Amino acid sequence: MNDFVDRELPGARFTNVKLPDAHLTDVDLHGAQFTDVNLRDAHFTNVGLHGARMRGVDLSGGHLTDVDLHGAQFTNVGLRDAHFTNVGLHGARMRGVDLSGGHFIGVDLCRTVIDGDVEGLVINGVDIAPLVEAELDRRDPERVKMRPTTPEGFRAAWDLVELRWSQTVDRARTLPPEKLHESVDGEWSFIETLRHLAFATDCWVRRAILGDPAPWHPLDLPWDQMEDTPGVPRDRAARPTLDEALALRHDRMATVRTLVDSLTPESLAARTTPVHGPGWPPPEAFGVGECLRVVLNEEWYHRKFAERDLAALEA
Repeated sequence: MNDFVDRELPGARFTNVKLPDAHLTDVDLHGAQFTDVNLRDAHFTNVGLHGARMRGVDLSGGHLTDVDLHGAQFTNVGLRDAHFTNVGLHGARMRGVDLSGGHFIGVDLCRTVIDGDVEGLVINGVDIAPLVEAELDRRDPERVKMRPTTPEGFRAAWDLVELRWSQTVDRARTLPPEKLHESVDGEWSFIETLRHLAFATDCWVRRAILGDPAPWHPLDLPWDQMEDTPGVPRDRAARPTLDEALALRHDRMATVRTLVDSLTPESLAARTTPVHGPGWPPPEAFGVGECLRVVLNEEWYHRKFAERDLAALEA
């Protein structure tokens, strides 16, 4: 057992350290840096982690009680089955976080914003996910087209994607070119969004459905939390022009158009052949419809985010 009691360790650095089942009580670790540290099943009681930085840390099964996390940053941190008691997360910002199966009792969620997949979210005994879905459909009745089940439905959905994105691109063209490389509140820039959607199509259509093990383009941009993978590009420093990004984008959209136009009930119901080699998705068999719905979901939400950020850039 690793015990730390009544210790002051401000600014300490922990790298490639294994401290499973550690017990930290009355310890000051503000500004500490943890890199590739095993803290599985650790117990933190009255621990100051103000401004701490954690990257590649396993806190699975941990118990945190009376812990100050103000200004702390967590990147690639495992908190599966962790317990937080009397922990302040006021003003916390979470991106790419999996909270599935979590239980939050006696929490304050006032003025909280949640964007993401919501399913089975129960608040004060009420499953609010169906209520959220119904409200989003009410706000934009065409949103229901993004849940197709027939070949005709997929064609209509892609018609809508093409129409909405053409309007968004026209809006983007009214901004100075340098603005299209500008991030709003830490999100992808407009051009990075186009690059990511090309990557999504390469993953789920060109690789998963069409069977190309390495369909990547140098401008493809994976999601931030994806681990670096040999052969899969991730050039965050690239600065293509809008027209260069659109050339790739239009090519990938044309691939989807060709596919949905040729769909039959039989081909839609088919399952893909697992594709091996570095990349995403993993070598599994997927339903063709499942793959296409992933693409539709990416298209719908990233356009919504792009419109939100364009409004901020225009202001």
